[in-house]
Amino acid sequence: MTSESTGISRPATPAWIDHAIWWQVYPLGATGAPIRPEPGEPLTEPGAPARLDRLEPWLDYAVELGANGLSLGPIFASSTHGYDTTDHLRVDPRLGDDAAFDRLAEGCRARGLALMLDGVLGHVGTEHPLFQSARAGGEERSLFRFDDAADGEDRGQAGPGYATFEGHEALPALNHGSTEVRDLAVRVLNHWLDRGANAWRLDAAYGIDPAFWASVLPAVREHHPDAWFMGEVIHGDYAGFVEASTVDTVTQYELWKATWSSLADVNFYELDWCLKRHNELLDRFIPATFVGNHDVTRIASKVGAAKAALAVVLLMTVGGVPSVYYGDEQAFRGMKTETLGGDDEVRPALPAAPSELAPQGAWMLRLHQDLIGLRRRHPWLVRARTEVTELDNPRLAYDAVGEQGQRLHVSLTLDPAPRAEVRAPGEAPIIVEPPAE
Repeated sequence: MTSESTGISRPATPAWIDHAIWWQVYPLGATGAPIRPEPGEPLTEPGAPARLDRLEPWLDYAVELGANGLSLGPIFASSTHGYDTTDHLRVDPRLGDDAAFDRLAEGCRARGLALMLDGVLGHVGTEHPLFQSARAGGEERSLFRFDDAADGEDRGQAGPGYATFEGHEALPALNHGSTEVRDLAVRVLNHWLDRGANAWRLDAAYGIDPAFWASVLPAVREHHPDAWFMGEVIHGDYAGFVEASTVDTVTQYELWKATWSSLADVNFYELDWCLKRHNELLDRFIPATFVGNHDVTRIASKVGAAKAALAVVLLMTVGGVPSVYYGDEQAFRGMKTETLGGDDEVRPALPAAPSELAPQGAWMLRLHQDLIGLRRRHPWLVRARTEVTELDNPRLAYDAVGEQGQRLHVSLTLDPAPRAEVRAPGEAPIIVEPPAE
């Protein structure tokens, strides 16, 4: 498919992604790293293994869940939460070093897990040496936008004197109109693909001109033709962004919102409308689907664990490339707030090993395993369209329909209690009757 705005053809999505189910982990939080270290606070424990090594026992857990991909939040050197990068080519010392990354990448390969990294290429932290030098008048100045090059609220004396990411002065925006930034992005993406990554989440891709990505990704695919690129896009024309930017997919926030909102409000009409939109998107690309991630309140906190179970049924029976956020498969709870540290509750530390998880989440884990097993037996679901067969405020039934006429039936009800059935020809039905809360 060729973008009309760039004339650049977007290559076919790598075939391996048809079978991908991601388990997403925010590594700084999951490994118990200090998120906002105090000045002088040691970033590592003397003599202790690298924190990335703490993910080793969780790789087998991901496989037992049914996932075949590990999606990591930011692992590059940064000042606090990982998105204020100070060095794109170095592992955050709170997590380890290159050797620790290599061990993790090898652990993934040994288990058949693809590895996706978080590419923060829209902005850096103010402590990044390139920004420090640019601010002092160095030759790196073209990497950023200062003074009269700053946009909107960042322009003039009221602002910091440089363009920022969404008004956050701690996050200077890169100048994506410069060749130097384009070359930096190509170098970073290739560097970690060379070291063993298979895919990239492009952070805040929505805030960057799609033409930038269209200039970067062909140079990366030249060396890594099987790499997969997922752009973070929240609002707007998803299919248009995919085609103009040449990414493989974008995050399907529209379906995420309709899923939890329909469950919370007992209004499946909203979900029905969105599923029609989702079918249209599938005509043009395969969306990246989810019911939770590191930026949003946990689904079990949004709607309760019982209704969250129905959200998982939806996630695993509609078209798309699904992702499970670590802990959602255990019905973890956590609220996101718009305050300093407001993400911490949804980015918790994992115990030392899966055997130390509380038993209360075991039923949700089994449900995930059952539904992921269903999806493994029916890989055509990645491109399935949804045909609604029954609709009422508290009830929704639909058929997931494959390109070759394959079909399975799903029914959801919220009254008198959350319940779901998934029926595939020749298989025992999956009956979902969550425990009362």
